[in-house]
Amino acid sequence: MNSPATAATHPPCRLLVADQVAGAVHLLSLPDGRTTARVQGRHLAEHAGFLALPGDRTAFVDDRAGELVVLAPFADEPVGSVGQVGSMWSAVPMRLVESATAVAVPAEHLAGDPSGRRLAVSTGLGRNSEAWSDLLTVVDLAAPGGPSAVRVRTRTGEPGVTVLGSDDPRVVLRHREPGVLAAYRHSELLAAPPACPPVEPYATLPLPGDGHGDAQDPLHQRLFAATGEGVHRARIAPDGGLVAEEPLDWGGPGRGYYLRLDPVRRTLWSCVRGGPPAPDAWPEWTNHAWWHHLDSGRTGRLDLGPGLVFRLAVAARRVAYARVHPDGDELILLDAADPAVTARIPLPAMDGAPKPGGTPWDGVQRRAIAASPGGPLVAVTRGGHGEIHLVDSERPDRQEVLTVPTPLDEGGHLALMVRGDGAHGDPVGR
Repeated sequence: MNSPATAATHPPCRLLVADQVAGAVHLLSLPDGRTTARVQGRHLAEHAGFLALPGDRTAFVDDRAGELVVLAPFADEPVGSVGQVGSMWSAVPMRLVESATAVAVPAEHLAGDPSGRRLAVSTGLGRNSEAWSDLLTVVDLAAPGGPSAVRVRTRTGEPGVTVLGSDDPRVVLRHREPGVLAAYRHSELLAAPPACPPVEPYATLPLPGDGHGDAQDPLHQRLFAATGEGVHRARIAPDGGLVAEEPLDWGGPGRGYYLRLDPVRRTLWSCVRGGPPAPDAWPEWTNHAWWHHLDSGRTGRLDLGPGLVFRLAVAARRVAYARVHPDGDELILLDAADPAVTARIPLPAMDGAPKPGGTPWDGVQRRAIAASPGGPLVAVTRGGHGEIHLVDSERPDRQEVLTVPTPLDEGGHLALMVRGDGAHGDPVGR
């Protein structure tokens, strides 16, 4: 394969590779692919993902330990000492792990306010067939004496979460069946007494019951929730209440299950899935990239092809999707400013990939994808093989395969970071 561009071409960046099954987080220096640190015994909550924070930091929830872990991937090189990381012992540079704070699990969604100080973690099903947890954790990373967290009870389900505003942030939960947006004041939740008391929202808005996918616009304190009807919008009013706005249409058949903000171009992105609804018919699902520019109101969609497409990644000038299909997997690159497909890059097949007639997420391998708005590199995993395909999105012929010593079963999870890339402008875990 061709090597990616040299360090003289690309700014230094870091790739966090989480193997949530094996329980490890690998830190790689890019573009050379050198492993600079490894945190053992950490099981990332894959659905909640990584949350970009100001100061070139990132956070994730350890779903086994029940801790919110903040990492500083650009900290100094390893000091070679052995120290305690939360409740684990591991030979890692102590400055990599900035803090570990107890939170309720299994983590469903993770979000922060624009300042990156006040966070919220909702709980979901985990490895259970029915919703059972109603716990919500709010965190203050800059509390006197160190990070502080409080757990309260809200409503059983799988709620999405956004944290709007920085002066007195509002924690807004997106509930399903029945659907509703429920707003709480972060400061009041932090002041709740011990023993996980029940709390009631101070404001609510009705929402369709099939919500799945959340994003927010930090500039205007506006949130977005993906539903079958379209993207529902709400904003915080001057009096603190929630105000509904006209929903955005999907622009054709299907619906999006995922929303992501491109903080550079202030554009919402999703993948609209259509076709037969049965999970075992996934090779026949249709997929369209959908976008909406927050300032101009321009909206559109592009055909990506059949199969399984879910999460996406935002690079400096491209948006990347990974498509899984029995006829061959591929990485699809789109021009982020003037949406159009710029490249389709074949990806090596995965042993244990989803099969026709079976579901694409139960007991099969998957792919994770990551990029940074501060650089051109895109990373996509090959689940079960311990491999990451690294591509220069502006020069797709420049490719490399990186390896880690754990298999990345179920696809693992990635976060690609460039110093000062502004990724925290999207304050929802990915």
